[in-house]
Order: sequence, then C-alpha cells, then structure tokens
Amino acid sequence: MRKFLLFLSVIFIGFIFIGRLFYLQVYTSTEHNLFEDNAIRKVYDYPKRGFVYDRNGQLLVANQPSYDVMVIPREVKPLDTLEFCSLLKIDKATFIKTFEKAYHYSPRLPSVFVAQLSKEDYAVLQEKMRKYQGFYIQKRSLRHYQTTIGANVLGDIGEVGYRDIKDDPYYIMGDLKGKQGVEASYENTLRGVKGIKFIQKDRFNRDIGPYKEGKFDTVPQQGKDITITIDAKLQAYGELLMENKRGGVIAIEPSSGEILAMIAAPSYNPNILVGRNRSANFTKLFRDTIGKPLFNRSLQGVYEPGSPFKLMNALIALQEGVLTPKETVTCYRGYRYGNRFMKCHCNVGTVNNMITGIQRSCNAYFATAYRKILDKNGNASDGINNWSAHAKSFGLGEFLNNDLFVGQKGRIPDRDYYKHVYPKTFYSTYTISNAIGQGEVATTPIQLANMIAAIANRGFYYTPHIIKNIEGETLPEQFTAPKYTTIDRENFEPVIEGMFQVYKKGTASMLQVKDIDICGKTGTVENFSIIDGKKTQLTDHSIFVAFAPKDNPKIALAVFVENGYWGSRFAGKIASLMIEKHIKGFITRTDLEDWLLRYGLEEEYAKPYSGKPFNINDKTIVHPVDELEYQHLKQRLKELENPGV
Repeated sequence: MRKFLLFLSVIFIGFIFIGRLFYLQVYTSTEHNLFEDNAIRKVYDYPKRGFVYDRNGQLLVANQPSYDVMVIPREVKPLDTLEFCSLLKIDKATFIKTFEKAYHYSPRLPSVFVAQLSKEDYAVLQEKMRKYQGFYIQKRSLRHYQTTIGANVLGDIGEVGYRDIKDDPYYIMGDLKGKQGVEASYENTLRGVKGIKFIQKDRFNRDIGPYKEGKFDTVPQQGKDITITIDAKLQAYGELLMENKRGGVIAIEPSSGEILAMIAAPSYNPNILVGRNRSANFTKLFRDTIGKPLFNRSLQGVYEPGSPFKLMNALIALQEGVLTPKETVTCYRGYRYGNRFMKCHCNVGTVNNMITGIQRSCNAYFATAYRKILDKNGNASDGINNWSAHAKSFGLGEFLNNDLFVGQKGRIPDRDYYKHVYPKTFYSTYTISNAIGQGEVATTPIQLANMIAAIANRGFYYTPHIIKNIEGETLPEQFTAPKYTTIDRENFEPVIEGMFQVYKKGTASMLQVKDIDICGKTGTVENFSIIDGKKTQLTDHSIFVAFAPKDNPKIALAVFVENGYWGSRFAGKIASLMIEKHIKGFITRTDLEDWLLRYGLEEEYAKPYSGKPFNINDKTIVHPVDELEYQHLKQRLKELENPGV
C-alpha cells in the first residue's frame, strides 16, 4: 500500500510539473510576458509623424531625424562619467539627477537620458557607445516646421509626463506627444503606431539576436497626414498686421465653418520649441506673464463684446416682435433710466430705426430694445431667460464642441446667474449694460466670429473647426451638419442692411474696400485692471466684426485688439485688410496697411507698469514703432507678397 501511495505521489507531482511547464510554455508565452522578461531587450521603432498641410496644399509641418541617448539603469556598469558627460555636453550633476529619475521610473525599462542630439553629436557619440553599457541610441522623428507662423495653431510636441503614461499605456518614459494646437488635438492621428523588436540576451546580458527569429516583432505604422483649414498666406498676413499689438483674430468660412485664420498676438516662431533648447525656450515663454505668448487669445481670451453684441439684441427684438425694422427711437445723447444715464455719441434729437441704429451704434436705441425684450410679458425674470436662450443658440456662452485644443465658455447670463445679486425682485434696468454688450456678457473671439458667420448665413452655422481632411477618413458629422439658431431667416435682413450701412456711411465708412460689399460692426469696450489694489481704467479695447461679400459670403471674422482705443482705429483696419486679402488676393488699401505697420501699442501696454499717471482714450495719441522695426515689418510684407525675395 505504501509503495502504491508513493507511486501515486510521484505520478501526481509529475503531472503538476508537466502542467506548470505546459502553462509557462503555452499560455504565458504572450506579448505581455515578453515585456516582463528581463532576458529580452525591447527596442522600439518609432514611426514618422504625419505631415500637416494648409488648405491650399502648402506643407507646414514635416519631420527631421532625432537621436536620443537611452538608459536602462540596472544594466549600467561603472564608466568614465566625466568623459561621458563631455560627449553628451552635460555636467556631472545633471548626469546624476537624470540617472536617478530614470531609476525611479524603472530600473529595467529604458528611459531617455539625453534627448534630441544633433547629427554632429550623434556621429561623435555613436563610435564610443560600446564603452558605456546600459546606454544606447534611439532614433526617432522630430518635428520640422516649414514655416515661422501659426505657433498657436500648429502647437508643438514634447516629452510625456507620468500622467500621460498612466492614462495611455501606448506611451513610455521619453516618448513625445502633441502638447498644444493641432499636434495635441490630432495626436492619435499624427503619431502613428510604434513598432517593436525583441532581442534575446544571454546569461552575460549580451545581445545574441532576435527573439524567436523575430516572430513577435512588429513594424511601425506611419502617422496619417492631415490637411487643416488654415490659409497660410492669410494667417501670415494677419500675424504681420497684429505685430506690436495684443489680441486675437478669428476668420471663418461661413459656408463650411472652416477656420481660415486663427491669430493670437503676441506669438512666437514654432521652431524655437524644437531641439535641445525646447525646455529653456518654453520656460522663457511661460514666464512672460505680461505679453503671455502661450495664451491663445483667439480661443481663450474672454472679453465683453461691446457694440457688436447689439446685433444680437436687434435679432432677438425682431424675433420676439417687440420692435419692427422701421420703428424709431429718439436719442438725446444717451439713455436715462432711473437716476442713471447711459451715454451715446448720437446728436441730441437723433431719430433712429433699426438700420440707422446699427449704422450709428446708438446706445439709446438698443437700451430700448433690450428692455422691450425682457419686459415683453411683464416678467423680466422670464424675459432674460428667453433672451439668454436666443443668444445661446448662436453658440455664445457655451463650448462650441469643436476640435480645438483649448477654449472658454464665455458668459451669457440668465435669471439663475443673477439670483445671488437679485434674489427676489428683478427688473430689466438692473442689467441694462447687456444691451450694449457690456455688463455681464462675455465672449471669446471665436464665439463672436461664429455669431457673425451665423448672421452671414441668415440663421445657421457650422461648428468652427480646424481639420479639413484626414488621410483615408471622412469628417465627423459634428462639423458637416448645420446648426440652426432660434431666429427666423427674414429677421436677419434688416440687421445685415444695418451692418452694410456701417461701411457705407456709418462708423466704418473710412474703411471701405473697392468692389467688395462688406457688412461690419465696430465695438469699443471699456477696459479695467487692478493696479496697486485699485480698480483702474485703461484705454478701451478695439473690436470689429464683419463678413463679406454681403451676398454669398466667403469670410466672417472677429478682431479684438487690446487697448486699441475704438473699433475702427485698429480692429476695423485689420478686418478690412484681411477681407480684401482673402477675397482679392491683393491689397488696394495700402494706406491702412502702412498705418498698421507704422503704429503699435507697446507703449500703451507699458503704462500700467510705469508708475506714472497716464491719460486714457486720448484720440490724439499715436505710438509709432521704431524706424528699424517699421522697415523690418515692411521687408516681411514684401516677402509675403513675393515669396523668395
């Protein structure tokens, strides 16, 4: 019996060993275990990122080879640290800090030790890498910008952080990914898929060849090319006009929602965020808390829209039937409500209907319209909710659900918004500043441009987007399906006529462009800042919105110029020139062009930091740029007009 029991025990234990071996050889011989196996070295083969083209096929972003020095900490043997540091052009302290960071990440997984070697440094180092066990050179693609414009549009790529690795197992330490702009929005499309090779090592940790003859190796899949909606020539021209100014410009094609130009000023050359100096240059940009070149004002800048918002109030008044296009309001240089007075630039006794009210930008007319909207049913609380719903149907006060990397909601208030201030009673006069686009109303340039595109289309818009085409794919329906506002089509005509008269004989009459029927609206917005703990008024913002031509419009845009005095002084000129550039392809209003190159606002921006008293909104003040700067801008303009000069 004992012999039989011993025999059964041997058989049973044998089956256990056989089963365990079978499990290890068959069920655990998977890709997952290859990554865990210390006897196999993993070598990634990085794909080329997809190219980026503008709407006309101009190549904006390509690739260039890059070489990273990688380290596997546990495989590092004693070495001549000083010699190695000299080859890498780093000091010993950096060597120690970087090694400790890599070891903390993983002793057995590769990490980037020194990123983005130049070709020259790579050539010198490659011959000596055999001396430094645990280190090897990894080749990958680095971005090569074919342009100096569109930094806020294109974005950049940078090394992934711990959160990126945690959120997406595709990435490992040292990988690069899109950090801003198109590079970030379309990271998954542009990055492609990494390939990998498994290298078998012997017991002395030496490579002996491909694991299982490369059976589990994969080849990289190149990222897909994309075409974006930006017109590079229009973008470059707009950026030039915005030199020495701060603000944002968005131009949209109304018939598609495609963004033709997206300008944030000040900007920078995207090439400075490529290579080993990327970190230092990014830090310099990040620490510029005055100019804020990394702040995309065209998408993130939240401003009171000023008089362009009167167009919205006109449309709502027509839709609600509280005003007709011919109904008039008499202006006495402003609008009195209670013991307060809202000033206006109209002469005493000026009689305005809707068209002339828009043409002259009459505050009294639109204060009347706003109150009629809110008080229509005798309940201002219901009235402001109805007013808010109409405005939000144009994409205001909401994220636009676009494909842009950053953005802000802006603000279109409703009754709930005001409940903490007016918990019980609420009257239309409490929020009268909303009538002229100030008070609690706030928009971003892209929202205001989208509103103008909806007006140009007589009641609908397409979600503004930056992608035009992805290799082998179709655009999502969110960008191709029209979105309708709550305003009937017939109510847009008097508003559009009013915008047309702004150019013909209104506040933008000096900005007309021959042979183009432009519809526009000027805006001048009060501007305050906290200086030394006190609310201080600064020079007004200059705002302008427009679309053209009047019929079958090709472009709609919004221009915000911070501290630009009034609507037609800076923003209006920029808008007119960009419209002419887009529609004609050349400029006839060279007088406007030269004025914008010659005059800037840097001195205006320096006033709050000077510690000296300063005047605001002085119409006699102009700030000419330095003569050398002016000549430089003229040369850049010549190069734009004649590429290759």
